[in-house]
Amino acid sequence: MNLFELTRQLIDIPSVTGEELAAAQFLASYLEQLGYRVERQEVTTCRFNVIATTEAPPRIVFSTHIDTVPPFIPSSEDEEFIYGRGSCDAKGIVAAQVFAAQRLRDEGVNDVGLLFMVDEELGSLGAQAANKHPLASCQYLINGEPTDSRLAIGTKGSIRVIVSTDGRAAHSAYPEAGESAIEKLLDVLQDIRACAWPEDGFFGTTTCNIGVLNGGTRPNVIADKARAELQIRLGIDIEHGKKVLEDAVRGRARLEYSSAHNPVRLHSVPGFDECVVRFTTDVPYLSGWGKPLLLGPGSILDAHTDHERISKRELEQAISLYLKLAKQL
Repeated sequence: MNLFELTRQLIDIPSVTGEELAAAQFLASYLEQLGYRVERQEVTTCRFNVIATTEAPPRIVFSTHIDTVPPFIPSSEDEEFIYGRGSCDAKGIVAAQVFAAQRLRDEGVNDVGLLFMVDEELGSLGAQAANKHPLASCQYLINGEPTDSRLAIGTKGSIRVIVSTDGRAAHSAYPEAGESAIEKLLDVLQDIRACAWPEDGFFGTTTCNIGVLNGGTRPNVIADKARAELQIRLGIDIEHGKKVLEDAVRGRARLEYSSAHNPVRLHSVPGFDECVVRFTTDVPYLSGWGKPLLLGPGSILDAHTDHERISKRELEQAISLYLKLAKQL
């Protein structure tokens, strides 16, 4: 398959987080056909990372993720773009990294590997498993995310938190007989929205997204439970972020932290356009895989949307960028 065919083949295999099995099986078999030694590293039942190496221990490893956000969108293309879920985040990147690694092998560079992981879009379980692997001792990890083909020298940190409130159920005609968990939660969320998050000169402003809201059972029942799922993009350290959040909540709700990591400064290489990105990646969970770098084609503004796409020209250029980066390293 050529680059565009491989990209579309990967897109057309649904792999929403938690359902990556078919995509991982295809990728493992494809890399075996290219002559790699392929390990299927189990992460959870019916979910595995794909780790591909040559006969030489890898000094440089290309990595990204194979899971996507919902919903599945099949591939399509026109003269300029390839469309579909995962086109830029991150199946086009998978294809570009595979082709870059093949070019290096064709030039006699065999100490290169590939690491494709599950669960990046939720809890980075794949990365946490990969970090326990014996190969987590290479010199450089070139991670792929859509960075507009610029070398990212920093990524924000992240806190994922569930905010929960309790109330007392009652008939909605007699609200004084109950206590609305939803109204309690809305009061808390309003104060969180009003938070003055501190800025960092390098990473920028901390931001908070209220991503999911749940509560109640019927419109004629006072809600006895409510919860919200938040993601905070940190330009500051975790403890500082938690303090701002907890000061806003003031004990009026339960806080359950599902994941948290600090902002990350990444390895810089001369000769590349650089940027600092607001999103987070698997990199904080891959500390054993050498010095981390972050580079990939596509725009994060297209990721997670119903118009997700990757430029064919940029996809082809990504191969050259990955080659240039690997050779300089």
